Amino acid sequence: MSSEMYQAGQYLENNPDWHAADAPVKAGWVADILHRNKVAPSTIVEIGCGSGEILVNLSKAFPQAKIAGFDISPQACRISAPKATDRLSFTEADYLAEPIVPTDVLMAIDVFEHVEDYMAFIRAMKPRATWKLFHIPLDLSVQGMLRGYSIMHARKSLGHLHYFYKDSALATLRDCGYEVVDWNYTFGTEQLPNRTLRTRLFNYPRKALRLISTDFAVRVTGGASMMVLTR
Repeated sequence: MSSEMYQAGQYLENNPDWHAADAPVKAGWVADILHRNKVAPSTIVEIGCGSGEILVNLSKAFPQAKIAGFDISPQACRISAPKATDRLSFTEADYLAEPIVPTDVLMAIDVFEHVEDYMAFIRAMKPRATWKLFHIPLDLSVQGMLRGYSIMHARKSLGHLHYFYKDSALATLRDCGYEVVDWNYTFGTEQLPNRTLRTRLFNYPRKALRLISTDFAVRVTGGASMMVLTR
């Protein structure tokens, strides 16, 4: 991982709440795909848990589960640590360097696009859990390539090193030995809070184009990510 951005505090400077405001919606997306596939985990681990708010919300959706978050950023861990409970823990560590303790669900929510050797990262996750869950930003779209700004913003402010569209994201997981069990688009530009006025206005043509074809609309206008459940 290009870790300096996260360990030295630049990421927190660029994203002061560490996306905590987005967490209830993202946790809902996670719960939806797990419920849809009848996955009732007794243990959940998140790599790169940031503020910890996704796990705080998941602890309510899965009250039977023991939940753990790991992050390499000391700033993120200072934010998440006070949220720990008897069922919810946070650790400042590289989870993939820790001894393997099998878990039911292992999540990487908006993570591997930040990792320099992202395919090695994905492969290293595989033996650690029965189910692996990925949320993947789809930065590549026609409008994104034409404007250029959104992709470079994702690089400079969010630390994205790799960029995907639907087919390349799914191919990456399959190339790393995963079985894709289920996936769906998520529409953060429409569902997440605090989007800019320009983004909110551009959502109207995005929605209109989806009436013709969702895949085509996402590839042309962007504004989407993917939630992917794998084995």
